[in-house]
Amino acid sequence: MTQPDTGATDPLHELLRKGARDLIAKAVEAELSTFLEQYADKTLEDGRRVVVRNGYLPERTVQTGIGDVEIKVPRVRDRSGDGVTFSSALLPPYLKRARSIEELIPWLYLKGLHRRLPGGPVGPAG
Repeated sequence: MTQPDTGATDPLHELLRKGARDLIAKAVEAELSTFLEQYADKTLEDGRRVVVRNGYLPERTVQTGIGDVEIKVPRVRDRSGDGVTFSSALLPPYLKRARSIEELIPWLYLKGLHRRLPGGPVGPAG
């Protein structure tokens, strides 16, 4: 039995992944806006804000229930040198797999699905 071709893309699946990526991006942007508002009144002697947006961290991939989703988390620059950093509550720095996947895998294993997948162990489900 051969593995399904993962190179082919299902248009609906791609649409869902794009929607997830856009939704995550909007949520993280809202988090960042709230974070920056906390420092809006802090300025340097020349009038510039102390904490400002500074591009994005390198793009990374998170496994979700609809497949891998590429995400970009914004970063901030602390001009004062106090070490202020932005860390998203939605996307912690080392998140690789969405919680829903982590909860689903053990459940599928207990239900014996791993025995029915191509390349899975063979034996009575039980």
